[in-house]
Amino acid sequence: MPHVRVPEGPPTAGPRRPAGIIDPADWRDTIMGFIPSLRAFAFSLSRNGADADDLVQETLAKAWAHRARFEPGSNLRAWLFTILRNSWYTGAAKRRREVPDEEGRYAAGLTAEASQEWTAELTALQAALNALPPEHREAIVMVGAAGLSYQEAADISGCAVGTIKSRVNRARHRLALLLDMEPPVEADQNVIKDDS
Repeated sequence: MPHVRVPEGPPTAGPRRPAGIIDPADWRDTIMGFIPSLRAFAFSLSRNGADADDLVQETLAKAWAHRARFEPGSNLRAWLFTILRNSWYTGAAKRRREVPDEEGRYAAGLTAEASQEWTAELTALQAALNALPPEHREAIVMVGAAGLSYQEAADISGCAVGTIKSRVNRARHRLALLLDMEPPVEADQNVIKDDS
């Protein structure tokens, strides 16, 4: 029989002695005695028998995992009830973010765009950009990706605006060819034969 200090006689309005475990060897047996009151408290919170059982099981698992933190002689019942209450509130915070979907209707309506195609296209674009001459790659990235104006790109590169326009035009044309796309009409018409 476990050694547990419990109040004698019926509960009174005066101060009560704490019910606590005295001998650590009696840990398991003592906890087993609290299961009915833990389940009643869990049911009062959850209003569902299955949820109450789950909550008690979670409480007992946490208590067992952290039994080294319990100080023998202190109030084990209060410690267990605190664990149960905290577990309930943690679960309630999670449940607020959840969507009830027992039949799977909500989940069936969720779709995600396939990422494989985008990954392949991004890889192909990276390879095509790497195939460009460095000055053309720099120009197309500054104007096309970073959104800089031709003048800003020219200032950064230290060249004329016309040179940046030419480099961007050539880069667009070359990227279109490398990616098996039709080159932009303006790129076809304006490709300059020099290497500027």
